[in-house]
Parts: sequence; C-alpha cells; structure tokens
Amino acid sequence: MRVGIGYDIHRLVEGRKLILGGVEIEFPRGLLGHSDADVLTHAICDALLGGAGEGDIGRHFPDRDERYRGVSSLTLLKKVGDLIRAGGFQIGNIDATVILQEPKLASRVAQMEATLASVLMLPAGKINIKATTNEGLGEIGRGEAIAAWAVAVVGNGEW
Repeated sequence: MRVGIGYDIHRLVEGRKLILGGVEIEFPRGLLGHSDADVLTHAICDALLGGAGEGDIGRHFPDRDERYRGVSSLTLLKKVGDLIRAGGFQIGNIDATVILQEPKLASRVAQMEATLASVLMLPAGKINIKATTNEGLGEIGRGEAIAAWAVAVVGNGEW
C-alpha cells in the first residue's frame, strides 16, 4: 500500500466557467489555468501520481503543451487512472477537501464524487469530497482563489 498527496490552487477570474470535480458550478467567476483549471481534479491527479511514484500532473501534462489548452481535467484524470493501472496499481480510496469562500458546494458534492468515480472506474464510496472555507483569511478567504488537497491510497493488492 502506498499513499500520495496532492494540492492545487488557482485564481478566480471573470469570463471562465467554474469546474470542480468535473462538475460545472453556477458562479459568476471561474478558475484561471491552461486547462479547465479544476483544482479538485488536479489535486486528485497529483495524489494518485504521487502514490504510484509517477511524479506530478505538470510532468505528464505540462502547461506549455498546447494539446492540453482548455482540456477537461476529467480527460487528464482518465489518463492518470490508466497510467496507475498500467503500473500494476489499484486505487484503494481518495479523500479530498476543496477550500473556498464561495460558492457553497454541499448540494454538488455527491455529483462530483459520482463523476470522479465513474472516470476512474471506481465503485461508489471510494471517493470522499469535503468543502470548507478559509474563514476569510488569505487569497482564498478574500474570494480570489480556490484550492484543493487530496490524499490517495494505491496498492497492488486486493481491496
């Protein structure tokens, strides 16, 4: 059994859709990035890659590569899942936290979990997502950014 951790943060800007966990969230601003800037999915990708000893998302999908401009982070997650399995690993579980002042995500968490589990071909219950605020502190607390942390357990045995 191996454990990986992932983190991502992106700035909120006008003129972009807000995508978290592969789900479009109605909000007047979205996250700035080379891809769709889905911080939750990026953190999960990094956690999975770290657990498998495969580096990070930037190594596999560099932001200087035009093939990934505007790409759905779910496409990247699918590729990461395939890489994990090709390396002889299985995903045990994923736990993630999104840190944002707004919008509130409670009503969308189940959809995010289902979307991510489907892309990774995992049964329900293998992905857990939580959301919290930054209590008004820092760039996240001022509503300038959204961040996410994720932990993934991978192994080469039966779960």
